[in-house]
Amino acid sequence: MEAFFISLLAVAVGEIGDKTQLLAVMLAARFRKPVPIILGILVATLANHALAGVLGVWIREVVPPQYLRAIVAVSFFAVALWALKPDTIDSGPVDAGHLGVFAVTLVSFFIAEIGDKTQIATVVLAARFDSLIAVIAGTTAGMLVADVPAVLLGHTAAERIPFKWMRYTAAALFAALGIVAWFAPGPS
Repeated sequence: MEAFFISLLAVAVGEIGDKTQLLAVMLAARFRKPVPIILGILVATLANHALAGVLGVWIREVVPPQYLRAIVAVSFFAVALWALKPDTIDSGPVDAGHLGVFAVTLVSFFIAEIGDKTQIATVVLAARFDSLIAVIAGTTAGMLVADVPAVLLGHTAAERIPFKWMRYTAAALFAALGIVAWFAPGPS
């Protein structure tokens, strides 16, 4: 359960103000169809974080334990610094075309999440904890905790969320995870 709750908290806080949350707001404002958008986010996140989790497990298996702890700790510190940088959406308006809202959300979220701090956090969490399923379930739940309200409330929520302070909170959380990873005994 520790892996699930830490993964959920890390990603939920790290996702606030992230480009994929901004994408969720943009999709909600554009299409006004929350159910296919939320389902697209769910499926894209499950697929993306499953791949990231498998990579984290592989890293845990090939990197000697004495080095893994330092790599995991430094990675959490790097994600903490990354969390301080505000994200933006670089693309223009999204058009569902013939694909439909679900497919557009699925593809755009999967691509936007590649190399994103929450995906990197998933790799690091999977390298840290033995329970891959708990990590993937936690990171996916964390994405939904952060993105579903953004989809349901759209631009209204975006105007009221103190993104600057949420970035600081996310950075502090990732830094705390780095400290714990540095001093804690091997993967658990």
